Amino acid sequence: MYESKNKPPIPHRLFAKRVALHAVIAIGLLLLSLAIGMAGYMHYEQLAWRDAFLNSAMLMGGMGPVDAPKTDDGKIFAGLYALYAGLVFIVTVGLVLTPIVHRIMHKFHWQQDSQA
Repeated sequence: MYESKNKPPIPHRLFAKRVALHAVIAIGLLLLSLAIGMAGYMHYEQLAWRDAFLNSAMLMGGMGPVDAPKTDDGKIFAGLYALYAGLVFIVTVGLVLTPIVHRIMHKFHWQQDSQA
């Protein structure tokens, strides 16, 4: 997917496209995760879509739910969704930072190899 350390870094225009693609994928993952959370809250806690959105967004943002779950199934869902949201945060940060970190490391290795 990325260029090897034996090849020069890609031009800035292609790099910007790569970063944008990663950002679009990360946003898609966040929107899908938000939809999953909303569906779960609407199903297990019978919340209106606005309240389900608020609870899901707050969990994904690390703040915790606004409405404490009242049903046993809702409590299990909220706990599992909170764990899932934490992992989604880590994956999203990784998706966004990967091309940037790769480019920095690639430039460092490519400059080292080209000077040898």
